[in-house]
Amino acid sequence: MNSLAGKVAVITGGSRGIGRGIAEAFLNEGANVVINGRSPEKGSATLAELNVGERAHFVAGDVKVREDVERIIDEALSRYGRVDILVNNAGGSGGFAPIHEMSEDAWQEANQWILNSCFWATRRALPDMLTRNWGRVINISSVEGAQANKKNVSHYITFKHAMNGFTKAAAFEYGDLGITVNAISPGAVETDLMMEAGPSAAASMGITYEAFKDTYAEESAIKRLNTVEEVAALALFLVSEPAGGMTGAIIPVDGGTSL
Repeated sequence: MNSLAGKVAVITGGSRGIGRGIAEAFLNEGANVVINGRSPEKGSATLAELNVGERAHFVAGDVKVREDVERIIDEALSRYGRVDILVNNAGGSGGFAPIHEMSEDAWQEANQWILNSCFWATRRALPDMLTRNWGRVINISSVEGAQANKKNVSHYITFKHAMNGFTKAAAFEYGDLGITVNAISPGAVETDLMMEAGPSAAASMGITYEAFKDTYAEESAIKRLNTVEEVAALALFLVSEPAGGMTGAIIPVDGGTSL
């Protein structure tokens, strides 16, 4: 179909997991895609696996650093001449603990990783989108941005809620200028990041990683974790022309968990 032919998409944290799935969906529809990650080795491997030649580009950098985030957008503009779509996918947290024991470092890291990275990338991409009065911004939030029913992850919960607020504010500011801003709120998806951070989060709750995953599955109506493909399918719709009437929406792909 090539419904995204001529469009350029930037995806933070796009070498694995949800970001990778969205990148593949966009590439399949003809877009040029710039992905980001902290590991140049993973980035090179991802480009080789995608096997789309000059249509994909990797920018190494840490989204917790403003200059790194801005460089992702700048390299996309330099390489492809435009940024039509931005997916703020990168985001996470560490140092899991109850609030009275949470370190300043853990709190600030989550802030940079989830909220500030989203703000920095969006701020950098908007001026180019405004030159064409067309743009699509998707923020990858979380089911935890709609609830607060797990201990020791107050920082993650707080900044995912804040990301949803930023989504609504940006949607209001730019809706009459042809730019939509929406958030997708996935339930638990077993990505590389979840496999890295999940065991320590589970340990802080006094349960095993398998029990941690089972908790998410049991909370849902579908009684399983969600998949990368389910999230990517919604992202593909949100960047389409028919989705131009949707903005400021926080859309769950959580198997009914937020019910």
